[in-house]
Amino acid sequence: MAAKQRHRQLPLLPLLAAAVAWSLLRAAAAAGTGTGTLGLRHKPARQHNSTRHGGGRRAQRGGAPGTGMASCNLFQGSWVYDDTLPMYDAAGCPFVEPEFDCQKYGRPDKLYLKYRWRPASCELPRFNGQDLLRRWKGKKILFVGDSISLNQWESLACMLRAAAPASSRVAYARGNPVSSVTFQDYGVSVAYYRSTYLVDIVEESVGRVLKLDSITGDAWLGADVLVFNTWHWWTHTGRDQPWDYVQDGGQVMKDMDRLTAFSKGMSTWARWVDSSVDTSRTKVYFQGISPTHYNGADWGEGSRSCAQQTQPVPGPAYPAGPVPAQAAVRDAHPSAYSGGHPGNDCSHWCLAGVPDTWNQILYASLLLA
Repeated sequence: MAAKQRHRQLPLLPLLAAAVAWSLLRAAAAAGTGTGTLGLRHKPARQHNSTRHGGGRRAQRGGAPGTGMASCNLFQGSWVYDDTLPMYDAAGCPFVEPEFDCQKYGRPDKLYLKYRWRPASCELPRFNGQDLLRRWKGKKILFVGDSISLNQWESLACMLRAAAPASSRVAYARGNPVSSVTFQDYGVSVAYYRSTYLVDIVEESVGRVLKLDSITGDAWLGADVLVFNTWHWWTHTGRDQPWDYVQDGGQVMKDMDRLTAFSKGMSTWARWVDSSVDTSRTKVYFQGISPTHYNGADWGEGSRSCAQQTQPVPGPAYPAGPVPAQAAVRDAHPSAYSGGHPGNDCSHWCLAGVPDTWNQILYASLLLA
Protein backbone atom coordinates (compact mmCIF):
# COMPACT_ATOMS: atom_id res chain seq x y z
CA MET A 1 0.00 0.00 0.00
CA ALA A 2 1.34 3.44 -0.87
CA ALA A 3 2.56 5.66 1.92
CA LYS A 4 0.03 8.36 1.09
CA GLN A 5 -2.83 5.89 1.45
CA ARG A 6 -1.57 4.64 4.80
CA HIS A 7 -1.36 8.18 6.14
CA ARG A 8 -5.08 8.59 5.61
CA GLN A 9 -5.77 5.52 7.70
CA LEU A 10 -4.11 6.82 10.87
CA PRO A 11 -6.97 7.65 13.26
CA LEU A 12 -6.92 11.00 15.06
CA LEU A 13 -7.48 11.36 18.78
CA PRO A 14 -8.99 13.11 20.60
CA LEU A 15 -11.83 15.43 19.62
CA LEU A 16 -9.77 17.22 17.06
CA ALA A 17 -11.76 16.85 13.83
CA ALA A 18 -11.52 19.92 11.61
CA ALA A 19 -9.45 22.25 13.72
CA VAL A 20 -5.81 21.19 13.69
CA ALA A 21 -4.78 24.21 11.64
CA TRP A 22 -6.55 26.59 14.02
CA SER A 23 -4.97 24.90 17.02
CA LEU A 24 -1.50 25.21 15.50
CA LEU A 25 -1.97 28.91 14.84
CA ARG A 26 -3.29 29.54 18.33
CA ALA A 27 -0.45 27.57 19.90
CA ALA A 28 2.09 29.42 17.76
CA ALA A 29 0.62 32.71 18.90
CA ALA A 30 0.82 31.51 22.50
CA ALA A 31 4.52 30.76 22.03
CA GLY A 32 5.15 34.41 21.33
CA THR A 33 3.71 35.38 24.71
CA GLY A 34 5.44 32.71 26.75
CA THR A 35 2.35 30.60 27.34
CA GLY A 36 3.46 27.26 25.92
CA THR A 37 3.00 24.03 27.82
CA LEU A 38 4.99 23.42 30.98
CA GLY A 39 7.57 20.63 31.03
CA LEU A 40 7.35 17.97 33.74
CA ARG A 41 10.33 16.50 35.47
CA HIS A 42 10.37 12.75 35.92
CA LYS A 43 10.84 11.03 39.22
CA PRO A 44 13.71 8.56 39.78
CA ALA A 45 12.97 5.08 38.53
CA ARG A 46 11.25 2.79 40.96
CA GLN A 47 9.69 -0.65 40.72
CA HIS A 48 7.19 -2.35 42.91
CA ASN A 49 4.40 -4.86 42.76
CA SER A 50 1.12 -4.08 44.40
CA THR A 51 -2.09 -5.91 45.12
CA ARG A 52 -5.16 -3.77 45.41
CA HIS A 53 -7.30 -4.08 48.49
CA GLY A 54 -10.80 -2.72 48.75
CA GLY A 55 -12.08 0.50 47.12
CA GLY A 56 -11.62 2.02 43.74
CA ARG A 57 -13.91 -0.30 41.80
CA ARG A 58 -16.94 0.91 39.93
CA ALA A 59 -19.62 -1.06 38.16
CA GLN A 60 -18.99 -1.11 34.42
CA ARG A 61 -21.84 -0.71 32.01
CA GLY A 62 -21.99 -1.31 28.30
CA GLY A 63 -18.99 -2.62 26.44
CA ALA A 64 -20.38 -3.00 22.92
CA PRO A 65 -20.55 -0.15 20.44
CA GLY A 66 -23.89 1.63 20.36
CA THR A 67 -26.22 1.75 17.40
CA GLY A 68 -24.68 3.46 14.40
CA MET A 69 -21.17 3.53 15.84
CA ALA A 70 -19.54 2.35 12.61
CA SER A 71 -20.75 5.42 10.72
CA CYS A 72 -20.62 7.86 13.65
CA ASN A 73 -18.33 10.88 13.74
CA LEU A 74 -16.99 10.54 17.27
CA PHE A 75 -15.49 14.02 17.20
CA GLN A 76 -18.63 16.07 16.62
CA GLY A 77 -20.86 16.44 19.66
CA SER A 78 -21.18 18.16 23.01
CA TRP A 79 -20.36 17.85 26.71
CA VAL A 80 -23.18 16.62 28.93
CA TYR A 81 -23.47 16.35 32.69
CA ASP A 82 -23.13 12.80 34.04
CA ASP A 83 -23.49 12.21 37.76
CA THR A 84 -21.92 8.72 37.50
CA LEU A 85 -18.52 10.29 36.80
CA PRO A 86 -15.64 10.24 37.55
CA MET A 87 -14.65 6.66 36.86
CA TYR A 88 -11.92 6.71 39.52
CA ASP A 89 -10.68 8.75 42.44
CA ALA A 90 -7.22 10.21 41.83
CA ALA A 91 -6.53 10.01 45.57
CA GLY A 92 -6.67 6.22 45.30
CA CYS A 93 -4.61 5.89 42.11
CA PRO A 94 -0.84 5.72 42.69
CA PHE A 95 0.03 6.61 39.10
CA VAL A 96 -1.20 10.23 39.13
CA GLU A 97 1.45 12.97 39.07
CA PRO A 98 1.10 15.73 41.68
CA GLU A 99 0.88 18.12 38.72
CA PHE A 100 -2.46 16.57 37.68
CA ASP A 101 -3.99 15.81 41.08
CA CYS A 102 -6.08 18.99 41.36
CA GLN A 103 -8.32 17.86 44.23
CA LYS A 104 -5.35 16.94 46.40
CA TYR A 105 -3.87 20.39 45.94
CA GLY A 106 -6.92 22.34 46.95
CA ARG A 107 -9.23 22.75 43.99
CA PRO A 108 -12.57 23.59 45.66
CA ASP A 109 -15.01 22.73 42.84
CA LYS A 110 -15.83 19.32 41.33
CA LEU A 111 -18.18 20.07 38.45
CA TYR A 112 -15.39 19.54 35.91
CA LEU A 113 -15.32 15.87 36.98
CA LYS A 114 -18.91 15.36 35.81
CA TYR A 115 -18.75 16.09 32.09
CA ARG A 116 -19.09 13.29 29.55
CA TRP A 117 -18.54 13.57 25.81
CA ARG A 118 -21.59 12.69 23.68
CA PRO A 119 -21.25 12.50 19.88
CA ALA A 120 -24.13 14.09 18.00
CA SER A 121 -25.11 10.99 16.03
CA CYS A 122 -24.45 8.06 18.40
CA GLU A 123 -23.71 7.09 21.98
CA LEU A 124 -20.18 6.16 22.94
CA PRO A 125 -20.00 2.79 24.67
CA ARG A 126 -19.34 3.07 28.37
CA PHE A 127 -15.71 2.47 29.11
CA ASN A 128 -15.42 -1.13 30.29
CA GLY A 129 -11.97 -1.68 31.73
CA GLN A 130 -12.40 -5.39 32.40
CA ASP A 131 -13.54 -5.89 28.82
CA LEU A 132 -10.48 -4.02 27.53
CA LEU A 133 -8.16 -6.10 29.74
CA ARG A 134 -9.74 -9.32 28.47
CA ARG A 135 -9.69 -8.27 24.81
CA TRP A 136 -6.08 -7.12 24.99
CA LYS A 137 -4.74 -9.96 27.12
CA GLY A 138 -1.02 -10.31 26.57
CA LYS A 139 -0.84 -7.01 24.65
CA LYS A 140 1.04 -3.74 25.08
CA ILE A 141 -0.35 -0.22 24.68
CA LEU A 142 2.37 2.43 24.38
CA PHE A 143 1.92 6.20 24.56
CA VAL A 144 4.80 8.13 22.96
CA GLY A 145 5.12 11.89 23.31
CA ASP A 146 5.32 14.79 25.74
CA SER A 147 3.56 15.45 29.05
CA ILE A 148 0.15 15.45 27.32
CA SER A 149 0.83 11.79 26.53
CA LEU A 150 1.81 11.37 30.17
CA ASN A 151 -1.58 12.87 31.08
CA GLN A 152 -3.40 10.31 28.93
CA TRP A 153 -1.26 7.36 30.04
CA GLU A 154 -1.89 8.03 33.72
CA SER A 155 -5.60 8.42 33.00
CA LEU A 156 -5.87 5.04 31.24
CA ALA A 157 -3.80 3.31 33.94
CA CYS A 158 -6.15 4.67 36.62
CA MET A 159 -9.27 3.73 34.62
CA LEU A 160 -8.05 0.16 34.23
CA ARG A 161 -6.97 -0.12 37.86
CA ALA A 162 -10.39 1.05 39.02
CA ALA A 163 -12.08 -1.53 36.79
CA ALA A 164 -9.87 -4.53 37.55
CA PRO A 165 -10.82 -6.98 40.32
CA ALA A 166 -9.69 -5.84 43.76
CA SER A 167 -7.28 -8.77 44.02
CA SER A 168 -5.51 -7.94 40.76
CA ARG A 169 -1.72 -7.84 40.77
CA VAL A 170 -0.32 -4.62 39.32
CA ALA A 171 3.38 -3.92 38.61
CA TYR A 172 4.35 -0.25 38.38
CA ALA A 173 7.71 1.02 37.12
CA ARG A 174 8.54 4.71 36.84
CA GLY A 175 11.57 5.89 34.89
CA ASN A 176 12.91 8.12 32.16
CA PRO A 177 12.23 7.75 29.30
CA VAL A 178 10.00 4.71 29.95
CA SER A 179 7.31 4.16 32.58
CA SER A 180 4.83 1.29 32.69
CA VAL A 181 1.88 -0.23 34.49
CA THR A 182 1.37 -3.96 33.98
CA PHE A 183 -1.83 -5.78 34.91
CA GLN A 184 -0.14 -9.08 35.60
CA ASP A 185 -3.24 -11.30 35.72
CA TYR A 186 -4.01 -10.26 32.13
CA GLY A 187 -0.48 -9.69 30.82
CA VAL A 188 -1.56 -6.23 29.69
CA SER A 189 1.09 -3.51 29.72
CA VAL A 190 0.21 0.18 29.48
CA ALA A 191 3.40 2.20 29.02
CA TYR A 192 4.61 5.73 28.37
CA TYR A 193 7.76 6.72 26.47
CA ARG A 194 8.80 10.34 26.86
CA SER A 195 9.73 11.90 23.50
CA THR A 196 8.78 15.54 23.36
CA TYR A 197 9.42 16.08 19.64
CA LEU A 198 9.27 12.46 18.34
CA VAL A 199 12.21 13.39 16.07
CA ASP A 200 15.74 13.28 17.48
CA ILE A 201 17.72 15.78 19.52
CA VAL A 202 21.42 14.92 19.19
CA GLU A 203 24.37 16.31 21.15
CA GLU A 204 26.99 17.49 18.65
CA SER A 205 30.09 19.71 18.76
CA VAL A 206 28.00 22.84 18.12
CA GLY A 207 25.49 21.93 20.83
CA ARG A 208 22.11 20.20 20.96
CA VAL A 209 20.65 19.78 17.47
CA LEU A 210 16.97 19.13 16.73
CA LYS A 211 17.09 16.93 13.62
CA LEU A 212 13.86 17.27 11.64
CA ASP A 213 14.67 14.34 9.33
CA SER A 214 15.88 11.83 11.94
CA ILE A 215 13.85 9.62 14.23
CA THR A 216 15.04 6.80 16.50
CA GLY A 217 12.02 4.69 17.30
CA ASP A 218 13.29 1.15 17.76
CA ALA A 219 12.13 1.19 21.39
CA TRP A 220 8.55 1.79 20.23
CA LEU A 221 8.38 -1.26 17.99
CA GLY A 222 6.61 -4.37 19.24
CA ALA A 223 3.68 -2.55 20.87
CA ASP A 224 0.20 -3.64 19.81
CA VAL A 225 -1.20 -0.09 20.08
CA LEU A 226 0.88 3.05 19.56
CA VAL A 227 -0.56 6.45 20.50
CA PHE A 228 1.67 9.36 19.48
CA ASN A 229 1.56 13.01 20.46
CA THR A 230 3.68 16.11 20.01
CA TRP A 231 3.17 19.84 19.64
CA HIS A 232 3.49 21.94 22.80
CA TRP A 233 7.29 21.77 22.97
CA TRP A 234 7.60 23.04 19.40
CA THR A 235 6.50 26.46 20.66
CA HIS A 236 9.12 26.68 23.44
CA THR A 237 11.80 29.33 23.14
CA GLY A 238 14.72 30.62 25.20
CA ARG A 239 15.66 28.65 28.30
CA ASP A 240 12.56 26.44 27.94
CA GLN A 241 13.83 25.17 24.58
CA PRO A 242 15.87 21.94 24.94
CA TRP A 243 17.92 22.41 21.73
CA ASP A 244 20.42 24.97 20.40
CA TYR A 245 20.16 24.42 16.65
CA VAL A 246 17.68 22.90 14.22
CA GLN A 247 18.77 20.82 11.24
CA ASP A 248 16.72 20.42 8.06
CA GLY A 249 18.49 18.12 5.65
CA GLY A 250 22.06 19.40 5.32
CA GLN A 251 21.25 22.86 6.66
CA VAL A 252 21.86 23.68 10.33
CA MET A 253 20.15 26.84 11.59
CA LYS A 254 19.82 28.68 14.87
CA ASP A 255 16.03 28.68 14.44
CA MET A 256 13.26 28.47 11.86
CA ASP A 257 9.51 28.98 11.58
CA ARG A 258 8.03 26.63 14.17
CA LEU A 259 5.00 25.58 12.13
CA THR A 260 7.30 24.70 9.25
CA ALA A 261 9.59 22.78 11.59
CA PHE A 262 6.62 20.93 13.09
CA SER A 263 5.33 20.00 9.64
CA LYS A 264 8.73 18.64 8.61
CA GLY A 265 9.04 16.69 11.87
CA MET A 266 5.59 15.18 11.45
CA SER A 267 6.42 14.16 7.88
CA THR A 268 9.49 12.35 9.21
CA TRP A 269 7.31 10.60 11.80
CA ALA A 270 4.78 9.54 9.14
CA ARG A 271 7.52 8.13 6.94
CA TRP A 272 8.90 6.24 9.93
CA VAL A 273 5.47 4.71 10.59
CA ASP A 274 5.18 3.68 6.93
CA SER A 275 8.62 2.10 6.79
CA SER A 276 9.01 0.64 10.29
CA VAL A 277 5.62 -0.28 11.78
CA ASP A 278 3.72 -3.38 10.75
CA THR A 279 0.24 -1.86 10.78
CA SER A 280 -1.32 -5.28 10.21
CA ARG A 281 -0.47 -6.09 13.87
CA THR A 282 0.03 -2.65 15.44
CA LYS A 283 -2.71 -0.03 15.57
CA VAL A 284 -1.28 3.48 15.21
CA TYR A 285 -2.95 6.66 16.46
CA PHE A 286 -1.93 10.29 16.50
CA GLN A 287 -3.49 11.93 19.52
CA GLY A 288 -3.99 15.38 18.02
CA ILE A 289 -3.43 18.87 19.38
CA SER A 290 -4.49 19.50 22.96
CA PRO A 291 -5.58 23.15 23.32
CA THR A 292 -4.36 25.55 25.96
CA HIS A 293 -6.53 28.16 27.69
CA TYR A 294 -4.24 31.02 28.61
CA ASN A 295 -6.00 33.63 26.47
CA GLY A 296 -9.54 34.50 27.58
CA ALA A 297 -10.06 36.52 24.41
CA ASP A 298 -10.55 33.18 22.67
CA TRP A 299 -13.86 32.73 24.47
CA GLY A 300 -14.86 36.36 24.91
CA GLU A 301 -13.46 37.04 28.39
CA GLY A 302 -10.61 39.42 27.66
CA SER A 303 -7.49 38.77 29.69
CA ARG A 304 -8.84 35.87 31.75
CA SER A 305 -7.26 32.43 31.58
CA CYS A 306 -8.32 28.98 32.82
CA ALA A 307 -7.77 30.13 36.42
CA GLN A 308 -10.90 29.99 38.58
CA GLN A 309 -13.04 28.75 35.68
CA THR A 310 -15.68 26.30 36.89
CA GLN A 311 -17.76 25.60 33.77
CA PRO A 312 -17.15 24.94 30.06
CA VAL A 313 -17.61 27.73 27.53
CA PRO A 314 -21.42 28.16 27.13
CA GLY A 315 -23.24 28.00 23.82
CA PRO A 316 -23.08 25.76 20.74
CA ALA A 317 -19.95 27.32 19.21
CA TYR A 318 -16.52 28.32 20.46
CA PRO A 319 -16.18 32.12 19.97
CA ALA A 320 -12.66 31.94 18.54
CA GLY A 321 -13.74 29.73 15.66
CA PRO A 322 -14.00 26.05 14.71
CA VAL A 323 -11.79 24.18 17.18
CA PRO A 324 -11.62 20.77 18.80
CA ALA A 325 -14.61 20.38 21.07
CA GLN A 326 -12.30 19.87 24.04
CA ALA A 327 -11.39 23.57 23.70
CA ALA A 328 -14.73 24.33 25.34
CA VAL A 329 -13.65 22.75 28.61
CA ARG A 330 -11.53 25.69 29.74
CA ASP A 331 -12.33 24.73 33.36
CA ALA A 332 -10.59 21.34 33.45
CA HIS A 333 -6.93 22.43 33.70
CA PRO A 334 -4.90 22.31 36.92
CA SER A 335 -4.38 26.12 36.89
CA ALA A 336 -3.01 26.91 40.39
CA TYR A 337 -4.02 23.51 41.86
CA SER A 338 -0.93 21.65 40.73
CA GLY A 339 1.46 20.07 43.20
CA GLY A 340 5.10 21.05 42.96
CA HIS A 341 4.40 23.21 39.94
CA PRO A 342 4.46 27.00 40.34
CA GLY A 343 2.33 29.33 38.28
CA ASN A 344 -0.84 28.82 36.28
CA ASP A 345 -1.06 25.58 34.27
CA CYS A 346 -3.61 25.92 31.48
CA SER A 347 -1.92 23.29 29.30
CA HIS A 348 -2.32 19.98 31.12
CA TRP A 349 -5.53 18.49 32.45
CA CYS A 350 -6.72 17.50 35.91
CA LEU A 351 -7.13 13.80 36.65
CA ALA A 352 -9.76 12.57 36.71
CA GLY A 353 -10.91 14.71 33.81
CA VAL A 354 -10.66 15.34 30.07
CA PRO A 355 -8.01 12.64 29.32
CA ASP A 356 -10.55 10.04 30.53
CA THR A 357 -12.69 11.06 27.56
CA TRP A 358 -9.73 10.62 25.23
CA ASN A 359 -9.40 7.06 26.52
CA GLN A 360 -13.12 6.42 26.20
CA ILE A 361 -12.83 7.37 22.52
CA LEU A 362 -9.71 5.20 22.20
CA TYR A 363 -11.68 2.30 23.69
CA ALA A 364 -14.54 2.88 21.23
CA SER A 365 -12.05 2.98 18.36
CA LEU A 366 -10.49 -0.31 19.46
CA LEU A 367 -13.94 -1.90 19.63
CA LEU A 368 -14.72 -0.75 16.11
CA ALA A 369 -11.38 -2.06 14.87
